[in-house]
Amino acid sequence: MNPLKFLAPAAAVIGITLPGAAEPIAESSPVPSVSCVDQLGKEVKLAESAAKGYVLVYFYPKADTPGCTKQACSLRDSYEAITEKGVKVFGVSLDSVKAQKAFADKYKLPFTLLADKEGKVADAFGVPHLAGFAKRQAFLFLDGKLVWRDLAAATDQQAADVLKVIEKK
Repeated sequence: MNPLKFLAPAAAVIGITLPGAAEPIAESSPVPSVSCVDQLGKEVKLAESAAKGYVLVYFYPKADTPGCTKQACSLRDSYEAITEKGVKVFGVSLDSVKAQKAFADKYKLPFTLLADKEGKVADAFGVPHLAGFAKRQAFLFLDGKLVWRDLAAATDQQAADVLKVIEKK
């Protein structure tokens, strides 16, 4: 049994990364110009998708795990309130397209999930990841510029946190 198999996911979740990891993008930064496939296998260009209005890009360690399910369901359950504020939501993990689709279908998630299998989106945002698990973080953009980031994003409070930020803007 390889102990790294069990330790690596925990390390990624608490933010331990390989040497040379990038810093998270700073407030007022533009949406990184990176693309990825969604749960349907369709290419999504984040900078284009986030050019107008609010866009939430949130990262989670692993599809269909307890904390990640709470986080996604928080956004699902408040989806109407979030979209009334004009927010588009993108969930990102290092899972496969198949795993993202199964997760979206199982929990009836009405937003886009990105399958960042190679970690390119996480790297562009400066999100720590190791052994296929990304750290839970959230980034809110308005008209293509970062207006809020949560580097220790909550699970069941993700939607409430985003709505609170928007109310203050």
